[in-house]
Amino acid sequence: MAVFGTLYGAAARHVLGVPLTLLSSVLVYSGALQFAMVAMLGAGAATLPLLLIAGVLNLRHLVLGAALRSRFESGPLRRAALAFFLVDETFGFAVAAGTAVEPAAVGRTTERTLLVAGLHLYVAWLVGTLVGVLGGGLTAVEGVAGAIFPVLFIGLASLAATRRSHVVRAGAAAALTAAVAVWLPGLRMLAPVIAGVLVALPGREP
Repeated sequence: MAVFGTLYGAAARHVLGVPLTLLSSVLVYSGALQFAMVAMLGAGAATLPLLLIAGVLNLRHLVLGAALRSRFESGPLRRAALAFFLVDETFGFAVAAGTAVEPAAVGRTTERTLLVAGLHLYVAWLVGTLVGVLGGGLTAVEGVAGAIFPVLFIGLASLAATRRSHVVRAGAAAALTAAVAVWLPGLRMLAPVIAGVLVALPGREP
């Protein structure tokens, strides 16, 4: 997360300036939206397209929030506060943690995991943004980010690996990602997504 924050900070400082770049990470905390915003502002986009892309990119949070709602035990104010930390990674951590405990502890565990993971990733994103703004060159971190992106999706997919058969799937997913990265580098960003789906597909217990 810190690497992607650095990549964002290095790219956004030339478009938004230092104060707005830092403020956007503090208040928005949405990597996909922030990168899209920088790209569109750099291309001279007007306000309406920016609002539309913000709405479209964040539609998935309706699904993520609905999936977690049944697991929560707290009231609306606490749920609203936890919603700030709801990103793809924290959703995966929270669901996995809640699934691994007894039914009576699902709500407490899910909420705690979402909060703890969210705080850690939020701080990492802020630190990364600060490093990028203060001098992290865009070229210097592009290679690292490109290498970590597939690992991120494989890691999220591994959260679903609760059976021995999933180990085989995880190995196949890693092999697929590596093969595409070597022989089809133009598609390397798509491979981990497909790999994650393959790992998460339901199957029978061996």
